[in-house]
Amino acid sequence: MLLDTSGLLALLHKGEPHHSAAVNAFDARSHRFTHSYILAELIPLAATRRYRRDLTLDFSRRIVTSGEVDVVWVSESMHQQGLDLLFARSDKNYSLCDAISFVLMRERAISDALTTDHHFEQEGFRRLLA
Repeated sequence: MLLDTSGLLALLHKGEPHHSAAVNAFDARSHRFTHSYILAELIPLAATRRYRRDLTLDFSRRIVTSGEVDVVWVSESMHQQGLDLLFARSDKNYSLCDAISFVLMRERAISDALTTDHHFEQEGFRRLLA
């Protein structure tokens, strides 16, 4: 399953509405991955919600170092594939981060995303936090 920004935030902060569901989904899956653009989005999102920066940074570090999550580092080629998808879906309001998630999910034949973002459903994926 892909761990999207909103899913990571739900895992991190008990005050998030989908915290319990996120923890259950995380614990139930043995294959979890995310990418570097999602991790980059997590820190400012947590800051806008006024969550403690030190806890967010520590959580981000654990995601990268724990071995529980496969972290894909976005390459120049992957960045371009994301842009290509955005051009192909000009009628949608996807972020580049979302587009890269979609590209990676298709490459890996993954259908489930730990996310609250409805854009995943628009692309034919399953949103686990609705």
